[in-house]
Amino acid sequence: EVRLVESGGGSVQAGGSLRLSCAASGFTFGATYMTWFRQSPGKGLEKVANISPSGNTFYGDDVKGRFAVSRDNTKSIMYLNMNNVKLEDTAMYYCAKGTGFTDRGPGTQVTVTP
Repeated sequence: EVRLVESGGGSVQAGGSLRLSCAASGFTFGATYMTWFRQSPGKGLEKVANISPSGNTFYGDDVKGRFAVSRDNTKSIMYLNMNNVKLEDTAMYYCAKGTGFTDRGPGTQVTVTP
């Protein structure tokens, strides 16, 4: 059974940093693309970043240069380092198996305050 659990969300001031984690189990993590999505009432579902099994990365235009996705295949964990956060980064953040949104965790809320 695929299981994904996000952690690390919370409240952070604009300009600050936050690190999200995604613990995965139930599949061969080291052989699987992983993706971070976010969803907010004003913007809908957005692909934030993804990372290939070997570490190649993709970033959405809104986070390029500020966020960094990484993974530890030995621990089956994916990370999202969020730097210089902006008010518009406020959203529920989900990690997902593969590049789609079907197999995802329950999410972790990130709220950026002025």
